[in-house]
Amino acid sequence: MSELDAISLEVIKNQLEEVAEEMGEVLIRGAYSANIKEREDCSTALFDHHGRQIAQAEHIPVHLGAMPDAVAAVREREPVPGEIWMLNDPFIGGTHLPDITLVSPVGAPDGSEGTLDDILGYVVSRAHYADVGGSAPGSMPAVGQEIYVEGIRIPPTRVATHDGQQKDIVELILSNMRGTAKRQADFSAQVAAHSRGAERLKQLSMTHGKRLTEAYDAVIEYSAERMEAELAEIPDGEYQAQDVLRTVESESIDISVTIRVDGKQVYFDFTETSDQVQGNLNAPQAVTKSAVYFVARCLTDPDIPPNAGCYRPIQIHIPDENLLNPDQPAAVVGGNVETSQRVADVLFAAFGEAEPQMAPAHGQGTMNNLVIGSRRSGFTYYETIGGGAGASATSDGEDGVQVGMTNTLNTPIEVIETEYPLRVERYELRQGSGGAGVHSGGDGVVRTLRICEPATISLLTGRRDTPPEGIDEGECGSTGSNRIGGKVVPGKITTDVESGTTVTVKTPGGGGHGNPVTTDDETDE
Repeated sequence: MSELDAISLEVIKNQLEEVAEEMGEVLIRGAYSANIKEREDCSTALFDHHGRQIAQAEHIPVHLGAMPDAVAAVREREPVPGEIWMLNDPFIGGTHLPDITLVSPVGAPDGSEGTLDDILGYVVSRAHYADVGGSAPGSMPAVGQEIYVEGIRIPPTRVATHDGQQKDIVELILSNMRGTAKRQADFSAQVAAHSRGAERLKQLSMTHGKRLTEAYDAVIEYSAERMEAELAEIPDGEYQAQDVLRTVESESIDISVTIRVDGKQVYFDFTETSDQVQGNLNAPQAVTKSAVYFVARCLTDPDIPPNAGCYRPIQIHIPDENLLNPDQPAAVVGGNVETSQRVADVLFAAFGEAEPQMAPAHGQGTMNNLVIGSRRSGFTYYETIGGGAGASATSDGEDGVQVGMTNTLNTPIEVIETEYPLRVERYELRQGSGGAGVHSGGDGVVRTLRICEPATISLLTGRRDTPPEGIDEGECGSTGSNRIGGKVVPGKITTDVESGTTVTVKTPGGGGHGNPVTTDDETDE
């Protein structure tokens, strides 16, 4: 451990976290699209001069857990202070194409710039753009066998230097996205967030001097030691769990994990998971790792600072050309939003084998992705719709919330009806959709939208035929369903519709925790 005293370390740790949070506020307030400014579908973080995560805002798990791969990909290109790098390529540090990541090296406060030795740290943001091109508005087509139909693919690309933006490169990228002007505004908000983050990090360096970089090491070591101590409390042994996903053709895909707990170390092996598939449910390795990190954090003390130290006790094995480590040019847009959710469910279930009181029941297990867009007017509405959370050993699951790998907000009805040619006809809880138990799962929701001009709808949803499972004899939550024009449609579909068409999404409830009969017996007594 560093010789920094505990008080100084706590102060610097909090200041680093405040920088990440402030970056997020600048991005959200400056963004144009509702998906970022209202739903807050974005994340921000800080990395040290070695590319290790040192602080993050309380944003989206699937974004944050995958960020280290993005920073590593940029560092391979030897960036220097004053530059901004953009990427979204899922095979080179990205998650799925709509998630645009910016990485900026921050130089020392004396103004020296131009070499790797000058780097104080990195500021990083990731934001889900409402459209990045591809075959369907919203860039989330239900059917696609290659990544090329999902939008423009951006390897780590320098989009700004200390002399300013490389406008021709930025224009080339953004002109391949529908609603280019709105995408430009969101990009500008990201750049502003990076400017603020760099400014604040330099101020901390001026305040603390060499103690700042000492704090990097100390806070990472502190988190690693805390995580090791927490994981050591899990009984040693091997624990397994398995679940399925449904493809667009309703075929089953196996997701299986074996977890081996050995003292302070935990090993995750996904060898028994299905090979990569022709559709878009393949999850890039960075996304899979983010699910593992998320579950490990959920099962340990929430006060442990989230940084690279949390990952030290964790080892992950995923074979090549696996559903959770696909080879390019596999389609992956559904892997980020749907497969990641099922991986989290499987991981919780496996830990529940070790100790049922430790793990929650399955939440809704899907992000209920709904995209509505027009090829004529160019609007694109995107939302992930909340559902029931799984119950825990101590409390009922929450109703109508985002669960698992997402952490976004609801788009207010007023915003939907003001910014889009859409009308909200129904929005309510699905009472009774949560599974019964000593503690009951949360209820899902029902949302009906009427579309007021010809449009294209894409649905990427799950848990339409396999329900969220309860734990420790708790009952399953209800499955979800989708209707377009009043007719039941599959969980994954892209289709064109006429003006006046309605789309209804009923989201799943969460699983229950504990045998509900026990509760009934206690009530009778």
